[in-house]
Amino acid sequence: MPKKSVEQIVDDAIKPVLGVSIGDLNKDISEKLEKSPLAAYEINTNIKFKDAKKQFKQQFLRKLLRVSYGNISEVAKKAGVDRRSIHRIVKDAGINVSQIREEMIKPYQVKQKAVGDIVEDVLEHYKQIIHPSRIAEVYKNVGNVSKDILDELPLTSVTLKKAEENFERQYLKQALEENNNKITVTAKKIGLRYETLLRKMKNLRIRGE
Repeated sequence: MPKKSVEQIVDDAIKPVLGVSIGDLNKDISEKLEKSPLAAYEINTNIKFKDAKKQFKQQFLRKLLRVSYGNISEVAKKAGVDRRSIHRIVKDAGINVSQIREEMIKPYQVKQKAVGDIVEDVLEHYKQIIHPSRIAEVYKNVGNVSKDILDELPLTSVTLKKAEENFERQYLKQALEENNNKITVTAKKIGLRYETLLRKMKNLRIRGE
């Protein structure tokens, strides 16, 4: 049996609930899933870039710790950084590793919630397109939808460096769009020097004005 694409997996999970297949919706969800649900983060450009990135790193490592039962060595391996760096971020974030170990939340539950968060986030952008009753039905069944997706889609690990790169690209693209792609205005709003923003845009292949 040929391996299903991510879009096929998403379509199979959502179509029975939505009643129809919506290509753009499935594509948007699939693209986020391919970047790893554990690295997904709600972008808020009202928070300065450096602060938002710090929050992202802490949230990302918190998820990794939960799916690794608080094992620092395993998290360091998955994130592609040394244990010292993990300990530093954990300390700065005030993450209670012992509590995570005691809670013993199953990795599957953490991953399922991460997939569900992605589905809900994308749905927010389709509220004006899809009939409210259908949207409501998907929201009501997010748990089942995310389970169906996760059962078919084995999640691959993503390094902290790659996760940060994806975050920066999403954050900067959104910030630029919100400011009509004006680089000077955007840089000021998100707390970066003009030259720094230009360099990041070049490295991340983001186009501006």
